[in-house]
Amino acid sequence: MNSNKVRLIDGIIIVLGSLLFLTGIGGVRLFDWDEINFAESAREMLVTGDWFNVQINYISFWEKPPLFIWAQALSMKLFGVNEFAARFPNAVMGVVTLLTLFHCGLKSENLRFGILWAGLYAISFLPFIYFKSGIIDPWFNYFIFLGIYFFSRYDDTMQTRHAALSGLFTGLAVLTKGPVGFLIFALTFAGWLVFRGFRFSFRWADVLVYLLTLALSGGAWFLALLATGHGEVIQDFLEYQVRLFQTQDAGHGGFPLYHFVILLFGVTPASFLALSTFRRGVLEQEHDSRNKDLFRWMMVSFWVVLILFSIVRTKIIHYSSFCYFPLTYLAAWAASRMIDGRIRFKWWHKTSLIATAAVFGLAFTALTLFDRWKDKLAPMVADPFAVSCMDAESSWIGFEPFLGAILLGMTIWFCVRFPRQRTLSSFLPLAVGNILFLMTALFCAVPEVEKYSQASALDFYEERKGEDCYVQPAYFKSYAQYFYTDRQPGNTCEDFQWLSQGPIDKPCYFVVKDIPAEVTRLEQDVPDAVFLERRPGFRFYLRRPKE
Repeated sequence: MNSNKVRLIDGIIIVLGSLLFLTGIGGVRLFDWDEINFAESAREMLVTGDWFNVQINYISFWEKPPLFIWAQALSMKLFGVNEFAARFPNAVMGVVTLLTLFHCGLKSENLRFGILWAGLYAISFLPFIYFKSGIIDPWFNYFIFLGIYFFSRYDDTMQTRHAALSGLFTGLAVLTKGPVGFLIFALTFAGWLVFRGFRFSFRWADVLVYLLTLALSGGAWFLALLATGHGEVIQDFLEYQVRLFQTQDAGHGGFPLYHFVILLFGVTPASFLALSTFRRGVLEQEHDSRNKDLFRWMMVSFWVVLILFSIVRTKIIHYSSFCYFPLTYLAAWAASRMIDGRIRFKWWHKTSLIATAAVFGLAFTALTLFDRWKDKLAPMVADPFAVSCMDAESSWIGFEPFLGAILLGMTIWFCVRFPRQRTLSSFLPLAVGNILFLMTALFCAVPEVEKYSQASALDFYEERKGEDCYVQPAYFKSYAQYFYTDRQPGNTCEDFQWLSQGPIDKPCYFVVKDIPAEVTRLEQDVPDAVFLERRPGFRFYLRRPKE
């Protein structure tokens, strides 16, 4: 392989990836819960100087280990405490991920396959969006993928360094999100063993190396907690992980096929290309044993995560996000064989891609026209909070409805062109259409969506920044008041009984959703609170200390 050509592609990936994932990440505020949750923990690390103990509201936060939060805290030291800094680590991870997929594809097959894998990951909807977010999963998924990938390399080469790298990255996944990182690896390994008829060659010395690197990278923080007398954090952490499997945590329930639907329509166009690989005998014409083994690792890891989080009662969209790696691999595998004429690009591929593009385009167009129809829609909406939020006003530029037409047109162009040419370059219209739609839609739509969801509350919190006061959401959970008021250690009280009726020592602002029953309840619970104002979705009250 021409090393200069590889370096050129690396440079192109770095430049394009930086443009795609860094552009606009500071242009809209963080969204509750997950984005603000992690960003707030990072902010509190800077305030307290305690980088060892993850906190929320200056109380130990035992739901997540610290690796990603450390990355955000370092970013905030460089760029300040803001949205750009909170999302910067994922933007960087986006570029790193594309480089990694390109090189993994290059080593497993060829240059074309590496470009297809990285490209399909970059242009698929949810993978693209996640790299512009401040949630933890892009880092977690990357480490899990490398843990599995290097273990597959160990099976192929029996080289100790591959066992060490697999343990290292699996451990980093544990340090990012907890024991579920090792659970995914272990279940994938078990599933792969079934495919292999439980035949697996290894050296005990390499097992020791794997376990040692896993323990050092993934267990060091937990051991340090024990050594410093914080064992209760580990106990709370483990109990939380168990609870996620047994309950619909935070009200995030869903139907059993929830993640199937999310992956099929959220990872388009890769998902529809990958469907060609979910059939018996798909590897019959594959003669390279290394390609066949990596295919099986990717297929097994996909089904393990999909089934695991379909069983878990808590249904959150990013729980199945690891599947983006194997799903885009399978899509690249199918696309490569389509180019070679070994797999047909069938009518249902065209229909699925065109129909999905049309639906996304129409949905985005409908969003831009929402202000024109909201008065007629409001009487049909049962949720009073949603009706109140409709009082917000959006401000579209005017060209946005054409984005859906561009997405649809580019998709049709690809579907017409690809069967005739079957070249790598024939994917260009699909890539351009998806990227143009995603970039512009995110830039234009997310700020407008925020106006109808959380903007009123966040504006109010930012107005309290620097004020020595308490800010208390009433009857709903939020992390936004911590981050956007720049909460300091002296204002952390959240004892609602004391704040509402006790001898408070500083002003307390209450934020309640604009739901008549909850407004009445607040006025009864806090009889001496003064109504300040109503904004779309929320009402605000103030209780002052008695003289």
